[in-house]
Amino acid sequence: MIKINLLPYREKKKKENLVQQIWIFAGSFIVFILLLVWLQVWIDSSISDLKSQIKESEDSLVELDKKIGNLDQFKNEKKELEQKLGVIATLEENRLAPVKTLDNLALLVPSKDIWLIKITQKGNSINIEGIGRDNVVAAEFMKDIEKFDPIKSVDLVSSKKTEISGITLQQFVFSCILKKGF
Repeated sequence: MIKINLLPYREKKKKENLVQQIWIFAGSFIVFILLLVWLQVWIDSSISDLKSQIKESEDSLVELDKKIGNLDQFKNEKKELEQKLGVIATLEENRLAPVKTLDNLALLVPSKDIWLIKITQKGNSINIEGIGRDNVVAAEFMKDIEKFDPIKSVDLVSSKKTEISGITLQQFVFSCILKKGF
């Protein structure tokens, strides 16, 4: 005998498979949503950490810029002070140079033959006015001045006879050029 099953068993299996597939799909979807939520939270916390690191780095950079600014200011002040000390040292070295030059020039003057009246200096030029016993003594004094180390050159500006207390003497004016550094 042949048995015929009139119950729709295939449809029941299809419905069970369909319900099972829906549960799998819904579960997968929920897991996917949870994964996306966890990923979003992780990215937000990473961004927050990076922002705090950037803020700390910027604060540190501002502090270092202030220190560098102070360091640059200190270097500039140090450079200015070194320049001022250099100027002071140069002035200290050259302070006595004119006095020594005039003292050495005075040693060149023959005490019995020449009397200096006036010495003037303008820049690197010196004018010497004096009275000598005669032309020969004035010429020898001019040669001695030419040999003097700080003097570069000597020119005779004027020479004329003058009478003082009944004695005829030679009045002269020399123009001297100083060497650089004196």
